[in-house]
Amino acid sequence: MKPNKSDHLKIGLAQIAPVWLNKAKTTEKMISYIKEAKKESCNLVVFGEAMLPGYPFWVELTNGASFNSKVQKEIWAHYLDESVNVGAGDIESLRKEASNLGVGLVFGSVELGTDRGGHSVYCTLFYIDAYGNIKNNHRKLMPTYEERLVWAQGDGHGLKVFPIEKFSLGALNCWENWMPLARTALYAQGEDLHVALWPGNKRNTENLTRFIAEESRSYVVSVCGIFRKEDVNMEVPHADLILENCPDFCANGGSAVAAPDGTWLLEPQVGEEGLYCVEIDHTRVREERQNFDPTGHYSRPDVLQLKLNNERQGTIV
Repeated sequence: MKPNKSDHLKIGLAQIAPVWLNKAKTTEKMISYIKEAKKESCNLVVFGEAMLPGYPFWVELTNGASFNSKVQKEIWAHYLDESVNVGAGDIESLRKEASNLGVGLVFGSVELGTDRGGHSVYCTLFYIDAYGNIKNNHRKLMPTYEERLVWAQGDGHGLKVFPIEKFSLGALNCWENWMPLARTALYAQGEDLHVALWPGNKRNTENLTRFIAEESRSYVVSVCGIFRKEDVNMEVPHADLILENCPDFCANGGSAVAAPDGTWLLEPQVGEEGLYCVEIDHTRVREERQNFDPTGHYSRPDVLQLKLNNERQGTIV
């Protein structure tokens, strides 16, 4: 560990609504929040799950399980068109903004799997460092419930941690955070700053954020999106049908930060878009590891071990 690495890190939690299923306009909105975070002297900015270009809220609002539905096919085709194609440069403006401002980014996306034929999408979180380097693209291991009608299964390629000041940063998408072995895979690599991305809703973050923090003796940053009835983009196919069945809130936020002892640094924020800034101190991690280190001095690898396959999976070998 280099002596010039700081114990302190300032994180901006960007709890926002996307310009739903419009990746160009959503990117512009994300950049405006990155610039705001820079003004607040943040080292890292985090956005919610599937922020770019948006979570598939239409599925439960339009009878998404109806087989061979023309409605579902037409919305799906639009979703593919608006998904993130890294090779085509869809996140270049975000990468350049990170580099120009010297701010790291963690954000959720819907990624077009060009390495798997180019007609399936993955719930992928990206980590771009403060030099503009794409350090990680982790595809969600198991889409949750109705998400399986939209997103393909990911793999362990992105179950990695990365240095940022004195911290080791790892991240998971939504209900992956409920998976004990996925969490353990990050803990065992030294993670002490855990980022959890969510589409939104306080019910997801109010208990699990603090639990993971206390289990891992790490900081846990849960970042959520917002999605209201007014956020339905009328340019999306069958927007009238979606709007007809949409509640006032599909996602009400819930972004929060817990310290390594499980106490709140930022309680869940509900109902409003905004940038919430929190400064964290690595000293507290070291203090809490004194009596419990889940994959260190309090582990028994002679009895319990985890096997991790972090190869990117493909159809052709």
